[in-house]
Amino acid sequence: MMQIEHGGALDGAVARFGGAPSDWIDLSTGINPELFPLPEIGPEIWNKLPDQKLLVTAIAAARRYYGTRAEAGIVAAPGTQALIQILPELMQVGEATIIGPTYQEHEFSFKQAGWHVSHQTQIGEIPRSAKIVVMVNPNNPDGRIVPAEILINLAKEMHGRGGYLIVDEAFADPHPECSVAAYAGMDGLIILKSFGKFFGLGGLRLGFALTTHAYAERLELRLGPWAVSGPALAIAAHAFSHAKLLSEYTSRLKIRRKLLADVLSKVQLIEIGGTMLFSLVKFDEAHRLHDTLCEQRVLTRKFNYAPQHLRFGLPLDELAASRLHKRLALALSAIQN
Repeated sequence: MMQIEHGGALDGAVARFGGAPSDWIDLSTGINPELFPLPEIGPEIWNKLPDQKLLVTAIAAARRYYGTRAEAGIVAAPGTQALIQILPELMQVGEATIIGPTYQEHEFSFKQAGWHVSHQTQIGEIPRSAKIVVMVNPNNPDGRIVPAEILINLAKEMHGRGGYLIVDEAFADPHPECSVAAYAGMDGLIILKSFGKFFGLGGLRLGFALTTHAYAERLELRLGPWAVSGPALAIAAHAFSHAKLLSEYTSRLKIRRKLLADVLSKVQLIEIGGTMLFSLVKFDEAHRLHDTLCEQRVLTRKFNYAPQHLRFGLPLDELAASRLHKRLALALSAIQN
């Protein structure tokens, strides 16, 4: 079975390198370290199954937030990971092309469903035999962005082949200019949206698929009733609908991203990519740096397929950035000496 490494395995790092979880700075994911301000959730939402009104309210708020037309269908799911696993099962098996390197669960899910998977680094290299193309935009982990116009033309081409372009926009919330959500509803295009990453609520397990109404019905049928919890729907409706809170929250994210960039610059680590939610750096001994940082109680994200790359998530605040700077400097000194 294909083994996939993910960020977020702090418990495993603690077991291997020691310390208490509170001793660590966990920068291994692309999840905003600040939780979006949460609403009060009444006992009736906790006590009852999520009703249709709650779902409709959350979907309507998502439509406004993502700028999606009425012609599009929107499906709420218990995380985009669930959608990634389901989509290959709803399509006739064939060849899927993944533009990467990127999030490896796409490849795993298609292979599990019996698809032949090919890998390309550029859109121009997609084979004519491919019925599905997967593009993460902005890409994880290098932050590469493909312009919307190119993606829409590709979606039209894939529809002409009887296939689909799947655009995973897990990290697009702070980069709305790169989103193709306004085109959702056109044939040949499926867009995946993560709620937890930008809003700092990865544990909520909530995501959305933007597609045609017909395909949305297929996804809803496959997910079954009450696919998303009432509290998750209530939190999403609240978060999507508060423009002032969103503006302030985004401003703090930009400050946080600059704190990370400043720390990396001070220790002369070279940023080669990233998004507002993470940075990718190049370092010849990146795996060694990863382990040395773990000894300093800092968890980052390494990549088996790219031993010279390391991904850093965001520090919460100036204090966390200062702690990171000190520990990073110690780790680099230990390697260089």
